[in-house]
Amino acid sequence: MRSYAGGVVMIDGLACEEAGEGPALVLIHAGIADRRMWRHQREVLSARHRVISYDWRGYGESADPVGEVVHHRDLLRVMDGLGVERAVLVGDSMGGSHAVEAALVAPGRVAGLVLIASGLSGHVWPEEMLAQARERVHGTVPADRLARYRDGTAEKVLAEDVEAFARAHVLWQVAGPDRGVDDLDPRVWELALAMMRRVFERSWSGPPVPERHLQAKERLGEVGCPALVINGLADVPGIQAVSGLLAEGIRGAGRLDLPGTGHLPPLERPAEVNAALTGFLAGVGW
Repeated sequence: MRSYAGGVVMIDGLACEEAGEGPALVLIHAGIADRRMWRHQREVLSARHRVISYDWRGYGESADPVGEVVHHRDLLRVMDGLGVERAVLVGDSMGGSHAVEAALVAPGRVAGLVLIASGLSGHVWPEEMLAQARERVHGTVPADRLARYRDGTAEKVLAEDVEAFARAHVLWQVAGPDRGVDDLDPRVWELALAMMRRVFERSWSGPPVPERHLQAKERLGEVGCPALVINGLADVPGIQAVSGLLAEGIRGAGRLDLPGTGHLPPLERPAEVNAALTGFLAGVGW
């Protein structure tokens, strides 16, 4: 089902926007963000391409999930709803993982992949990374309240808990574990924090959402389209390791490492990311 509201196209409850004409790009945001993280890419790349961004189900302006969520199906649903037969998929964090899954299930519809600070379904995060997250982020909210938020049984979500958790998460992941607030442009910090607040306000206000993923880690050799992996060298080390897996596992994949960059390179280093995207797109066989 397709509807319109204030310039936003709603496709089966997924809020989408597009700009420009030409070969299509679909931008898939990180799990700690929403489609606002792509504002610099929409502005620049829409000069030569049809640039589409959307909010995951349960994020941004999209509807709440009903039942199990399969993110790569939602991605293909957006393409179907907008009449896009083939596109380059650009994903950050778990948005990159969704893009890889789409390329595995519908290879004829994916002209290329750009995987930025990407996750990877089937990959198990190392214990040292999880321990650091527990210490730096989870410890900012009392354990009993955090447990109720996560299982959807809290009678009320406290604004101060959302704020503390969001600030700690932005500091640990968007800035990076070895950087501080002053290492981020204030505009990046404020937008990242605003997006993160919204993520936890929504996810803590209802029951956990079941998700189904492919085990893509073991299938990277099946990816046949051109690919570029972009890694932030200030990102969490466990996440940077996934960039290595992707660059090594996808045949012919290029890799770009960005110094002094955390988990949202499109927002933090737009000029560098846009230049890399422009160069990559010039070599894609549409």
